[in-house]
Amino acid sequence: MLTTLRLILGTLVWLAPAAAERVTITVLATTDLHGHLYPVDYYTGEPAERGLAKIATLIRAARQGNPNTLLVDVGDTIQGSPLESVYQQYVATGRLPARLTFSGGPLRRDPMMLAMNHLGYEAMVLGNHEFNFGLKNLNRARGDARFPWISANTVAASGARPFEPYVVKSVAGVKVAVIGITTPAVPSFEKPENYRSYRFLPPKEAVVAALEELRRKHRPDLVVLGAHAGLGRDSGAGVPGENTVYEVADSVEGIDAIILGHTHQEFSEKRIGNVLLVQPRNWGMSLARLEFTLDRQPGQAWRVTAKSSRLLRVSGGVAGDTEILRLAAPYHQLTERYLNTPVADSPAAMDGRLGRVQDTALVDAVHTVQMHYAKADVSFTALFNPRVSFPRGPVTVRQIAALYIYDNELYAIEGTGKVVKDALENAARYYLSCPDAACSHGPLVNRYVAGFNYDMAAGVDYTVDLSKPAGQRIVDLRWRAKPLAPEQKLRIAVNNYRAAGSAGYQMFRDAKILWRSSATIRELIVEYYTRRKSLPLRPDGNWHIIPFQARELLQQEASAPQ
Repeated sequence: MLTTLRLILGTLVWLAPAAAERVTITVLATTDLHGHLYPVDYYTGEPAERGLAKIATLIRAARQGNPNTLLVDVGDTIQGSPLESVYQQYVATGRLPARLTFSGGPLRRDPMMLAMNHLGYEAMVLGNHEFNFGLKNLNRARGDARFPWISANTVAASGARPFEPYVVKSVAGVKVAVIGITTPAVPSFEKPENYRSYRFLPPKEAVVAALEELRRKHRPDLVVLGAHAGLGRDSGAGVPGENTVYEVADSVEGIDAIILGHTHQEFSEKRIGNVLLVQPRNWGMSLARLEFTLDRQPGQAWRVTAKSSRLLRVSGGVAGDTEILRLAAPYHQLTERYLNTPVADSPAAMDGRLGRVQDTALVDAVHTVQMHYAKADVSFTALFNPRVSFPRGPVTVRQIAALYIYDNELYAIEGTGKVVKDALENAARYYLSCPDAACSHGPLVNRYVAGFNYDMAAGVDYTVDLSKPAGQRIVDLRWRAKPLAPEQKLRIAVNNYRAAGSAGYQMFRDAKILWRSSATIRELIVEYYTRRKSLPLRPDGNWHIIPFQARELLQQEASAPQ
């Protein structure tokens, strides 16, 4: 009887349906870190709510909440902060900036890769700024990483894939695939030798191919796209093909979520159809957290049943991770010593708040250097950081770095009066036309044109007339006190990004390069004013905006709290 009962119970257990399974997968993501490790603003020397050391604290807390977690980065990692600039110069040249020594032994590893290795990143998407210092530096940093750099649309001229298109990780029995794409606009930003034989396919084409291969080889349960490119739709910004994520999300089946980078924007819980989109803030100011709930019936595949995203922001209450701070300390200390190096004296206190609406001595200080080294007739530069300020008295490398924040090189190119006029018209798109004859109200700044793409010129005199439509605003353009003839040949100083035709400056792209610097423009500024001991006292006033009311409105906009 007992034996019979056991047989019956065993049969019932065998016949009972197996329980369904549920698991929650967390994906954490950073993007556009740009070498920001320490929670400090290197341009002011003040503490700041940013950097991977603080993000690391958020990462550790998230992992404690859910061990089923992946960590990825979406690119632009090894360029940007002075900390990375000092290191990258060392890799490129084998030397540190002038007058700087390092007693702690050789700088053996890229500081960002050291920190990311320690945090256990699973993958990093290739960003366009990874190419800034050339392939020697790119390959050195990539070799330092203990995780793959991925990009499905970056290929060699031969068609070979120099980067894996994706990674596949098993988390709690769930196959998670992360595909990477890089903005195909790299050739518009970089000089050819910095990307050499690489080609950049249209992102949609590359994502479709990667998904087909994933289904054939791996059959993933969850697909996340890491896109170092912006949304693109209705933004009015960027060069053609630069920002194409909307197209991918709207037309490619099989993507569960997209993590964006490149545009330094921030959003969460955006959806295009069934695709979840999120973008954390640049410079390590926020961490993206995506949550995926997957269910599985016995004998069936996992199915995503819920998904959400949110941003974990760095704040004063978030402490820097002690181990990341320790790893980065030698690089940070070296950077601080470099930034505190004396350069020259400023005869007056200056700041950049109005530097995009009127001629200023700060911008002229850059023009003076570019004209000198490039032996140029005309110089073009933007004010990259309107928050820059110089004290009256001693100026250090810190202020120069704040004035010229990018690692650009200086070119002298062959151009004409027409090229200068076309470039100034392109720059003037930064402004909107006056809304009425009296130009009585704003805004007059075009939010679709980034301020760092508004170039001003030296060596010519001109007026920007905002009563006229875009493309017809540059009037009374003169060179050497005479109207500038369209056919007049000129030697023009520009940075390497402009020479590549970025931000609509296509008129520079095919120009003959007459000379290029071996040092960055920032280094040239430091060298020039170290020798001359003093910065300019006042601007030369070679350009201005009309009508007068427009100039007043723009000054009010520029002076308003940001």
